[in-house]
Amino acid sequence: MIISPAFAQSGGGGMGGLESLLPLVLIFVVFYFLLIRPQQKKQKQHRQMLEALRRGDKVVTAGGIIGTITKASETELTVEITDGVKVKVMRGLISDVLAKTESRDKEDDKDKDKQPKKDNE
Repeated sequence: MIISPAFAQSGGGGMGGLESLLPLVLIFVVFYFLLIRPQQKKQKQHRQMLEALRRGDKVVTAGGIIGTITKASETELTVEITDGVKVKVMRGLISDVLAKTESRDKEDDKDKDKQPKKDNE
């Protein structure tokens, strides 16, 4: 009987461990650019919208109620739904702004532009 010696297979290279991690890294990169990053941008825009809310803005709540802000504090808004009907809503539950009112700074600038300029002659 002739028995041939058994030899171990040679490895494909020293990078076998890193090659198996490459697909996982690629999947994470794709998830980051397609899911995580757009969600962070949307959250940032929503946070900026909530900070810019002021009296007179027409808003939609998370429950679908449409009304006009009559009073604003740091955490709560008083929203008038119809004449004489006001509800208090948490600021974070505002989902959209339908109509913005102009800021006072812009109104002041417009008033200054309307006033005639005096010539110093």
